Amino acid sequence: MEVGVFIPIGNNGWLLSETAPQYKPTFELNKQITLAAERHGFDFALSMIKLRGFGGKTEFWDYNLESFTLMAGLAAVTSRIKLFGTAATLVMPPAIVARMATTIDSISNGRFGINLVTGWQRPEYSQMGLWPGDDYFGDRYEYLGEYATILKELLETGQSDAKGRYFQMDDCHMKPVPKGDVKIICAGYSDKGMAFSAKYADYSFCFGVGVNTPSAFAPTNQRLLAATEKTGRDVRSFVLTMIIAEETAKEAWDKWELYKSGADEEAIKWLGLQSAADTKSGSDTNVRHMSSPVSAVNINMGTLVGSYEEVAAMLDEMADVPGTGGVMLTFDDFLEGVEKFGTRIQPLMKSRQHIQLEAAE
Repeated sequence: MEVGVFIPIGNNGWLLSETAPQYKPTFELNKQITLAAERHGFDFALSMIKLRGFGGKTEFWDYNLESFTLMAGLAAVTSRIKLFGTAATLVMPPAIVARMATTIDSISNGRFGINLVTGWQRPEYSQMGLWPGDDYFGDRYEYLGEYATILKELLETGQSDAKGRYFQMDDCHMKPVPKGDVKIICAGYSDKGMAFSAKYADYSFCFGVGVNTPSAFAPTNQRLLAATEKTGRDVRSFVLTMIIAEETAKEAWDKWELYKSGADEEAIKWLGLQSAADTKSGSDTNVRHMSSPVSAVNINMGTLVGSYEEVAAMLDEMADVPGTGGVMLTFDDFLEGVEKFGTRIQPLMKSRQHIQLEAAE
């Protein structure tokens, strides 16, 4: 099973809580996290794009870096780990993204990939006068399909003359093309989203479900596998998961309860309002899941709480779910969390024994 880290490009990572670690995003912080992940054998690091936060007492995600420029910097200081930048496709034309990706491919010596997002939070774009209207909620995977077609043509052949409803290429050229295989990732939960991933993506992100229910995401994997049967492509899930692990289960649970007790209710309310704005698409992304009240303090992502041994066992259980390609991890404290994973959790995982063998060689 592959393991990645969802690096904190936004302030406070993925905890909407006054009692969780409070920090602003910087290149230095993300560099330290990514270098530690590389040292411990993580397979990839991914940064999101967020153009407007949720506010609240913690100003959650009001402070954000930009994904492609951050990953270009990280490409220059790393040597092995795969790096994924996120393209806000509504405001970043595919030909420009292709050229940016080719540049980072050159910096990284073939280690770059792209996460495609359609955009689900209207104020991110309306604040700049770039929201196309709420009909976009229902049409965005048609838009993204044209976008991905052009992007792939340029990355693979250096040329596109595609003409569709949203994009009209006029013998578009791009040289050089990347030396590496630029993988495409997407996160889509609806039938439209699954169909897109099955046709265009190499990996599909999905949210883990609940607290210490490691295989509860299995139905999502089953839907993706059913979609790929129609396209004949092998597309695996990367499951977004938060880890809160300590020497003892009690220590870990005490932390989790502390974070929940400080929930930033104002920011959580904003998240709920934005997720409810899409009434046209049938929930084309994971955002409806994000606003569920089960554990809204960490955007309701799947969460593993416990001792190092317990968390290792739960991660192995996730690896055994058919269709799982890997996990993308977040932590309450990223620097500490990556170190704990690499030294205390990963050595106990059956699904990561190859990392221990590589280290011993």
